[in-house]
Order: sequence, then C-alpha cells, then structure tokens
Amino acid sequence: MFNLAHIVDLPLIWYGLIATAILLYVLLDGFDLGIGILFPFAPSDKCRDRMMSSVAPFWDGNETWLVLGGGGLFAAFPLAYAILMPAFYMPLIIMLLGLILRGVSFEFRFKAKGRSRRLWDHAFHFGSLVATFAQGTVLGAFVQGVSVTGRAFDGGALDWLSPFSLMVGMALIFGYALLGATWLVMKTEDITQDWARKSAGYLFGYVAFFMGLVSLCMPLMNDNIRALWFSMPNFLILMVMPLSCVALFILLWRDLHKGNEYRPFLAVIGIFLMNYIGLGVSMWPWLVPFEVTYRMAAAAPESQSLLLVGTVVLLPMVLAYTGYCYYIFRGKSSHEAHY
Repeated sequence: MFNLAHIVDLPLIWYGLIATAILLYVLLDGFDLGIGILFPFAPSDKCRDRMMSSVAPFWDGNETWLVLGGGGLFAAFPLAYAILMPAFYMPLIIMLLGLILRGVSFEFRFKAKGRSRRLWDHAFHFGSLVATFAQGTVLGAFVQGVSVTGRAFDGGALDWLSPFSLMVGMALIFGYALLGATWLVMKTEDITQDWARKSAGYLFGYVAFFMGLVSLCMPLMNDNIRALWFSMPNFLILMVMPLSCVALFILLWRDLHKGNEYRPFLAVIGIFLMNYIGLGVSMWPWLVPFEVTYRMAAAAPESQSLLLVGTVVLLPMVLAYTGYCYYIFRGKSSHEAHY
C-alpha cells in the first residue's frame, strides 16, 4: 500500500498541521466571535451595521479551520479523538449550537426590521458568547487532563466542568473581545473606531490579568509543567515567550493611545501566538495530556500517507482563497456595505 513513512515523519507532520489549523481558527474566528461579544455594547445601530460589514466576507470561511482541525484529529490520530470526544461531548455540542445560532442570526438580521432586528442582535451576541465560553472550558479541561483507562475515557459527563476550566472560559471571552475590538480599530472609522479603541483599552487589563492567572495556575496544577518551565536551562530559554508577551502588551497600550490603527491588531495576534506556543511547549508531545502521545495515537502510516497527499493538494487552495479574500476586502468597511 501507499506509504510515505519511510520518507517523512508522518505523525509529526500531522501534529503540526492540526496545531496550525487550530491556531488559525483561534486567530481568524476569534476576532469575529469577539465582535459578536461586543455587539450589544456598540453606541448605535449604524455602528453595529459597520461591525457586521467588517466581518461579513470572512466569518464563515474562518470556521473552515475548525473543521480541518477536528477532521484531521479524527483521521490522523483516531485514538486521541476516541478519548477526547467523549470527555468533551457536552461543551463541544454547546459550542456548535452557539456557532449555529450565531450564523443564523447573522443572516436573519440582514432582512429583519424593527424589534425583530433587535432580537437577532441579541441572538448574535449570545451565540458568540456561548461558543467562546465553551471553547475556553474545553481548553481548560484539556490542560487539566482527562481520566483514561487503557485506551478509553473513563470519567464522568461533567468532568470538564471545574473552576479552572470556567476561568479559562472567561479568559477567552475577554481575549476574543480584545481581538475583535482591535480588528474594528483597523477596519472602521469615526464613532465606531473611537468606541472600539476605548473598548480595547478597557479589555486590556482584563486580558493581562487572566493570562497571568492562567499562566500561574498551570505549573501549580501539574508537576510535569512545573518541572519543564522551572528547570535550567529551560527556564532561561522559555522566558522568551512571557517576556515577548509583556513587550507586546506595552506596545499595544502605546498604540491604542497614540492612534495607530493596524499595529494593535497585530500586537494582539502576537500575544495569542506567544501563549499558544507556550501551551504547545507545555503539552508536548501529548495529545491526551500525560496519557497518550501523538505517536501512540497515530493512525496507520498508509492512512496518514493518503490523507497527506490530499491535504498537500487542497490546503494550498484553501490558503490561497483565504488570502485572496482578505486582500480583496482590505481597507475600511462602510455602513453601506452589504453582507
């Protein structure tokens, strides 16, 4: 059978592809979920129209990366998928219901008038809020780890629900809201931009607080993470990431007060990226934390080889389309734009 395992390290390649897909989802879908979180607090209905217009060409395409990440995990690492899915059935279903409500409300709001328009405004906000919070609880529960016996999850339906996972859910709400606010600073003008800049200033402190709290809790909860980060010379090498976050927070604060339009969004992306890399380093090489590594969970080499060939063909097309879409709709959004 067709097998590339003697040429390339297939499990490592798939691990990197799935991690990249999840990162792209967090960064790209994060800002439009953040706009939904901020939506009811906008100063006027015209501002809300501009907020919708700023994400209208992108929001559905951004969710492609969630499908790629989940589908890639199922196909390339079936053992990890079989363990993690039962552990997170409930929050994942809640997340998908939130995304569905958000998508429906996005389309219906365009046609709605009067009081029904306000109803869809709240539905868009609620769907975004629920989807974001559910993602955060999944992340928190994943970091804490799941109960495994043999090759199966043996915990309860509510094991994902803990003080730490709830805290991470709240942290992600503020993080996505900050990402959305800086996107609006970049993509809008006048009243909407001024309001978004002020909102980003308020959210700045909450995001810094929650990121610091989560970063402190992780090594306290897990001996392996504490040993990794606080042993020499790892400590000196890994300190690059938290110090980079501090520098990016300082840059973000200065840019918000100096009136820069593009750099605040890039600074928040950099903050998310540093935290994501830090999380990846802490979890390496586990797909089911401290139970199953990516090599233990890998599918047969023949399956991964066939999947990789299809991905090599299709992934550049998806990336090209996404890049072209962002290029075509570059610049400021207008309240007259249609979606």
